[in-house]
Amino acid sequence: MKFECAYIPIGVPTFHIESAQKEFENSKALLESLCDAVQCPDEMLLSVEKLSEFLQTVNPQLAIVQNVTFANAAYISEVVKRLDCPVLLWTLREPVIDGGRLRLNSLTGAFSAGNTLAAMGRRFEYVFGSPAEAAVRRKLTAAIDAAKLKASLQELNLAQIGHTPQGFGFGRADDCDMLRTFGVTLHSIEARELIERAKGYSDAQAAEYLGKAERAITGLSAIPEENRLGFARLYKAYFEYCAENNVGALSSRCWPDFFTSFGTPVCAVLAMLNDFGIPAACEADSYGALSMYCAQALTGSPAFFGDPVSMDEDKNTITFWHCGTAACSLARSDTGAVAGVHCNRKIGPTLDFGCKPCERATILRIGKKPGGDFRLFLACGEILDMPKQFNGTSLVVKTDSNAANIINNAVKDGWEPHFAVSYGDISAQMIVLGNMLGIDVISY
Repeated sequence: MKFECAYIPIGVPTFHIESAQKEFENSKALLESLCDAVQCPDEMLLSVEKLSEFLQTVNPQLAIVQNVTFANAAYISEVVKRLDCPVLLWTLREPVIDGGRLRLNSLTGAFSAGNTLAAMGRRFEYVFGSPAEAAVRRKLTAAIDAAKLKASLQELNLAQIGHTPQGFGFGRADDCDMLRTFGVTLHSIEARELIERAKGYSDAQAAEYLGKAERAITGLSAIPEENRLGFARLYKAYFEYCAENNVGALSSRCWPDFFTSFGTPVCAVLAMLNDFGIPAACEADSYGALSMYCAQALTGSPAFFGDPVSMDEDKNTITFWHCGTAACSLARSDTGAVAGVHCNRKIGPTLDFGCKPCERATILRIGKKPGGDFRLFLACGEILDMPKQFNGTSLVVKTDSNAANIINNAVKDGWEPHFAVSYGDISAQMIVLGNMLGIDVISY
């Protein structure tokens, strides 16, 4: 589906049209600079009839409805009747306050539109200000990014490979929940199917994949040959399954099956998939994989996936860690992506490094309330320039808010123990996405 955004400038001709025309032209130029798929009318839509004609020409995933002047509720009612997509209301600032004529009266129009949307049970976004204001640009950007992400979710195939281990049911997804709330199609396959597929490859058939890994991972040659070759066959099995089924993200069972039934962990395979652009979470945490997908879609960079394992109140930091599935591109430059062995099973390859720093980062989790409804966890901070904290892959986040309060409240609020950490501040986009999806956003 091709993404499309519609700019819908509504009003009536009885206000100061010269002022409205200037704001219309500036708004159109701003939106065209932010989105190459924005559909704009040739003129302001100063009657319901003009509005109706324009709406018949568009099929957007986001409608930006701007009061270039006041417009009564008939205008937004027409939009709601014809378009089934998220709406952002945009109020223009009065251009002149001089004791004379009210030029636009855009704000009263926004109240009229907002009242109608709320009465009809429609969630919407809102921004106030002129096209030249930085805050307006930021809000429009966040809304466009979130709408693009929402549209891409409706095209996403997420594979759930195997069942969650005993005691890890928080990550087990339901296909109807996924489709109803996010538009995501959930594919389910048993882990043994990919294990058997991997066993069926010869070493020669998997040699290409071993070569790719050797170029990305330092020290892979130190891993016993049997495990290196097993990893290469498993990598080929996962990669080809994803390609054949148009899989855009996945969660995978890992322990104990890949140690007991295959003899080689899947950790490094998931790391390679993360670098290839297929967000991959371990321990079959499908909602963790969905969180990673959102982060990667908004930043263009793989997200880290892991447990919060340590906190330092004095430094205001939280350490996130996992056994070794982080994308190679996240490794610190002084070490690169280093091969290791699983911290408990002592079998490799896994990844074993500290992650590179980033000035702005977002900790996020698409999870569930105790009653089963979805919710979204958000916290922001800085990924510090820190070495590996434990065997496996790790990063340390200095949080904007008090780290101790984040941990205390998150535990008491019953959040799942897996989080994604994005390389970039995507909090504004995720807040808008949560509103568009109708799920609560909890910012810590």
